[in-house]
Amino acid sequence: MRMDVNRNWITRGASLLVLGLVFGVSSAGNAEEIAGESSEQYMMIDENVEPTSFWESAGLPALGCCGKSHCDSCTSCNPCNSCCEPWTFHVMPQGFVYHTYWASHAEPRLATHLIDEAGQDSLLDSTIGGRVGLFRYGPKNSPEGWQLDVLGGAKLRQDPNEGLDVLATDYRYDILLTHGDGPHRYKYGFYHVSSHAGDEFLLKNPGFDRINFFRDVFVAGYSYYATPELRLYGEVGYGFNVEISEPWEVQFGLDYGPASATGISGAPFFAINAHLREELDFGGNLALQTGWAWRGEAPGSGVLRTGLFYYNGGSPQFSFYYENEQQLGWGLWYDF
Repeated sequence: MRMDVNRNWITRGASLLVLGLVFGVSSAGNAEEIAGESSEQYMMIDENVEPTSFWESAGLPALGCCGKSHCDSCTSCNPCNSCCEPWTFHVMPQGFVYHTYWASHAEPRLATHLIDEAGQDSLLDSTIGGRVGLFRYGPKNSPEGWQLDVLGGAKLRQDPNEGLDVLATDYRYDILLTHGDGPHRYKYGFYHVSSHAGDEFLLKNPGFDRINFFRDVFVAGYSYYATPELRLYGEVGYGFNVEISEPWEVQFGLDYGPASATGISGAPFFAINAHLREELDFGGNLALQTGWAWRGEAPGSGVLRTGLFYYNGGSPQFSFYYENEQQLGWGLWYDF
């Protein structure tokens, strides 16, 4: 039988360690950025020199030519053409300004987890989700400016030892306004999530006390790209309409992996996420993932990842939010 969530200082200590790492690296990156603004890379460059913008080479907005997301005059920063690309209004833009957090269990994506839970049988967790950009005001070919996105998905838990019986499903959708300015990324929006115990699970567990767990939440997040491959982030959410759940949540972490097209060879990745929730006395959970990743060439391509993961804390299935789960396993993810 699973134990109640252990609200001790181990999870909190690990979370604070992640938070310190995030803000430590972010501060170092900001100091480097400030120092760089006074160097020659932000002055006019020789037009006979082939552009090798640090950010542009990774498929991110060019900052090396003029030090800002777009220019008042293209003459001042040629030949960095993407730097001077005009900001216009686009419907159904390609790509996203603010990407989902790789190690987070909360956001919609395409994923499957084969789980070995300590003291329990195997589990199969899958997420079926999608994301679409509706409007963007910014450059056409760069993830820059303002963009409105919609996400939606279902997070399913099945029991492979009982004919893949459905144990529970969480449903979530997000409406997000995102903004990108060079290495700085912001998101503001709303999401709804609700949990539902599976029919097969309820039939086999007639004494289970079904809970009506749901959250309507305003969220605000910030990401900083210390390098094109390394992103650090933090996010806070406030539930203005909740049941069972409590209003506040905080998550933070980092993603490290390929920032440009990898081809068939791929590249290694690592991700860590801490998610602290008020209903668990801000004990929350800690998640780590590592393995191999592939990124496509098209502007709208996501990131395909596979590898090992570790999870410790309150169940990611909100029908069982009060139960502590320690998971090891293999995962396959496609992130937007």
